[in-house]
Amino acid sequence: LCSENKTFSDKTVIEYKNKSSIFTPFFLKQDSVLMDYRAPHQTVDFLNANFSGSREEVLVLDVACGSGWVMAELGFRKFVGVDGSKGMLEQAAKTGLYQDLRLALLGTEPLPAQTDAFDVVMIVGALRDTFVPVSVVRELCYAAKPGGYVCMSRVDPKSESGAKYKVCLEKELQLMEDEGLWTRVISQEMDRYMMDVYYDDQYLYGTMYLYRKALN
Repeated sequence: LCSENKTFSDKTVIEYKNKSSIFTPFFLKQDSVLMDYRAPHQTVDFLNANFSGSREEVLVLDVACGSGWVMAELGFRKFVGVDGSKGMLEQAAKTGLYQDLRLALLGTEPLPAQTDAFDVVMIVGALRDTFVPVSVVRELCYAAKPGGYVCMSRVDPKSESGAKYKVCLEKELQLMEDEGLWTRVISQEMDRYMMDVYYDDQYLYGTMYLYRKALN
């Protein structure tokens, strides 16, 4: 059931129904407005409600960082970004927020991050079929410091492959908890994650997850 999914590439684009623009899976801020893409803002609210550490001091790994505009709203100051698109990394560099930006095709190449190095590891919007395989979740956990946090968001596409991905992801999350790698802090359903590109005036659901890595 839970076989690996294909990863995205620079050539992967999505065409918004009845719109002229196209954008990569990790798109620019103006594209998010077009799609009423609420996951980044919900991520900000989610972390603000559940993370009490100093935003000035913590080191954040932003996985599938795209153009980097999500980070500008979080209040953190130390970032390392990873993305599979050179174009998106070039856009992220323009924000001036990142101390380092690294190119990697997630699932095909190892996550370019030191083990036990980051206070917060984030992935917003990329955990879905054909983008980032479920296996990457373990790499996110490994990159976090003992006691560090892993924050993830996932959309629920209305498709068989999307439903399968959800089952496989949540099975892996639970397995990792059973193995003592981390504990779930909170998970939260979102009923207006982003607009459904195939049906006007309909929204897709999504889920936010926050885990804390084990101390040993």
